[in-house]
Amino acid sequence: MDIAPFKQTAIKAARNSAKILRSRFGKISRIRKKAAAEIVTEADTESEEVIVSTIRAEFPDHAVLGEECGLITGESEYKWIVDPLDGTVNFAHQIPIFSISIALAVRDSIVLGIILDPVNNELYSAVSGQGAQLNGQPIQVSATRTISESLLVTGFPYNVQEIFDSVMVRYGNLLKSSQAVRRLGSAALDLCYVACGRFEGFWEQCLKPWDSAAGALIVAEAGGRVTTFSDEPYTMEQAEILATNGHIHKEMIGLLEI
Repeated sequence: MDIAPFKQTAIKAARNSAKILRSRFGKISRIRKKAAAEIVTEADTESEEVIVSTIRAEFPDHAVLGEECGLITGESEYKWIVDPLDGTVNFAHQIPIFSISIALAVRDSIVLGIILDPVNNELYSAVSGQGAQLNGQPIQVSATRTISESLLVTGFPYNVQEIFDSVMVRYGNLLKSSQAVRRLGSAALDLCYVACGRFEGFWEQCLKPWDSAAGALIVAEAGGRVTTFSDEPYTMEQAEILATNGHIHKEMIGLLEI
C-alpha cells in the first residue's frame, strides 16, 4: 500500500487546521459545555470542518470519525480518526499547549498517524512499519530503564469525579515511584513526547479513539510499547492506554494494578 498520498493529505489537513487555531487563539467568543467539565469552542468545530473537507475532497469514499461531527460513513475500508483540537480547555484559557491529531485506519488497523503542535510548529508522523519522525527527522523513545529515573505524564478524564479513587491511587503510586509526573492537558502531545524521549511513560483512563489513535502509532513506531493497564494489546476501542519507552513498561503495569 502506498501511504504517501494519504500522508500528504493528512499533513495538508493539519496545516489548514493550524491556521484556524492560530487565528482563533486568544479570540474565542463562544464556549459551549458538552458535559459537566467538557467544553467545545468555535475553534474545535471550524478546525474539524476544514480537516474533514480537506480529506473528503481527496478521498470522498473514506469514512471519518471526528470528535465533534461523530461518524461520517464511507464506502471504502479506510477510516480517518480526527481530533481537531486536543487540549480545548488549555486553548480556551490561552495556555499554548494543544494539538491536532489525525489517524488513518484500514479495517480498524492504524496505518498512519499525524500530530501537529501549531504553537511550536512540531509535526509528528508515523507510518506503520516505517518508523516515526518529528519534522521529517527520525525519533525514538528514551533509553531510561527504571521508573525512579523516569519523567512521566498523565491526564485526568472529564469524568474524574466518578472514578476519583482509582485515578488518585494510580497517580499516587506513580508519583511516589518516579522522578516526577506532569499533566499537560493534551493526550496526543503526551504520546508524542514519549515517542521522542521527553517522557518515559504516559497513562490515562477514559480516552476516545481520536485522543490516542495517531499517538499510539507514533510511540510504537518510535520503538516504544503501547498496551492497556493490564498489558492487553492497544486498540482504538480501548478506554485506557499505557505508552512507555518499553524498558519501564512492566514496572508501570505493576504500579497501575489496583
